[in-house]
Amino acid sequence: MLSIDDILGMCECTEEEIAAVAMHEHVPDAVASELADYLVHSPDGVPKLRKIIAEDIETAKREGHTEQANKLNEVLKHFIATHPEYHERASA
Repeated sequence: MLSIDDILGMCECTEEEIAAVAMHEHVPDAVASELADYLVHSPDGVPKLRKIIAEDIETAKREGHTEQANKLNEVLKHFIATHPEYHERASA
């Protein structure tokens, strides 16, 4: 059986980014890691992942989960900082 560390080793996303995808898509972390890794390598996937995390932030805010929204905001900042191709694709 694969551990979360094994899964993270196969994906270019952090555990928090995978958790955000899992929450958004209502799937287990293993499935979310596959989806996240696929999106990171697809032509329009980085903006889609950014949108997923941003939607999770809005959902947390709407449901009154301020701490979760703040944590996801940090996840989003890290995601954008570590995937600079987002800026290139967004401005293209």
